[in-house]
Amino acid sequence: MTTARTGEAEGGGRGPRGWREAAQEALYGPGGFYRGPGPGPAGHFRTSVHASPLFAGAVARLLCRVDEALGRPEVLDFVDMAAGRGELITGVLAALPTDVAARVHAYAVELADPPDGLAPRIDWRPALPPEPVTGLLFANEWLDNVPVDVAEVDPAGVPRRVLVRPDGTEELGKPVTGADAGWLARWWPLGAEEGLRAEIGLPRDGAWASAVGTLARGLAVAVDYAHTAAARPPFGTLAAFREGRETTPVPDGSCDLTAHVALDACAAACALPGTRLLSQRDALRALGVSGVRPPLTLASTDPAGYVRALARAGEAAELVAPGGLGDFGWLAQPVGIARDLFVDVADDEEH
Repeated sequence: MTTARTGEAEGGGRGPRGWREAAQEALYGPGGFYRGPGPGPAGHFRTSVHASPLFAGAVARLLCRVDEALGRPEVLDFVDMAAGRGELITGVLAALPTDVAARVHAYAVELADPPDGLAPRIDWRPALPPEPVTGLLFANEWLDNVPVDVAEVDPAGVPRRVLVRPDGTEELGKPVTGADAGWLARWWPLGAEEGLRAEIGLPRDGAWASAVGTLARGLAVAVDYAHTAAARPPFGTLAAFREGRETTPVPDGSCDLTAHVALDACAAACALPGTRLLSQRDALRALGVSGVRPPLTLASTDPAGYVRALARAGEAAELVAPGGLGDFGWLAQPVGIARDLFVDVADDEEH
């Protein structure tokens, strides 16, 4: 929570500036957190991709369902937004059936340079492809790193923009007005209590709408730490991570800067029929990842198989765990697809 005085500077020079501008430079500017060499996000925080190859396998199954719904096009596009060091896209390609993999055009969208040893077939780009995409666009923990401004209620009950200095100290700037104020009023209304905070998600709405807009036909999925209007956190969610640990948010390029995503607002930014908001737990279970332990009888008939199945169940349990990765939000928006791609596994097998 902000404890510094109310200020008037709104950015520029070495003075305080809004969190959106400060985070944009700290994450993506020259020498920014996501532009430098090294292990990438995996060296600082654990995502579903790094937790288990079962996650990439589930995304591969989803891509196969998209392929079926599209009538098996000659070229099936897979776009991995915020590709990190290529872990997800590599895992998905490896998990696909041979006949599907042969038709996939794989795009990795990432500002950092491609890692050594990346498969030549992966089309590594710093921005979304300009050509229309037919297939699956998958954004795993991308939107939480789209920088946003932070608002905080002052002693008079007025939401003001939070300004931050390079060392992370904050102060309050001018009242929130215009489109940002309209977004707060609709999606994250703040009461009059001093210190209440919100992240203004308008830039994320725009970024997601632009990403979905690249789809000619297919499915766009955003997976992230999320909240909806029924349960907004009263003091916001701005956080930072460095070398696997949470730390104080400082916009100096030394740490990841993140905030949970108002996925319901992103969904409304490009309202489409068939849009679904669901938890990762429900999404992965629909894609065959359940965390159910193997039967004990397998231990006597196939001990090695039992150990392998038990390990897979443990990994799956982490991916769907309540209070952990299972609580991630999935926003799925189809374009030109009528079929529900997150049907129950049993129902899917019957068809």
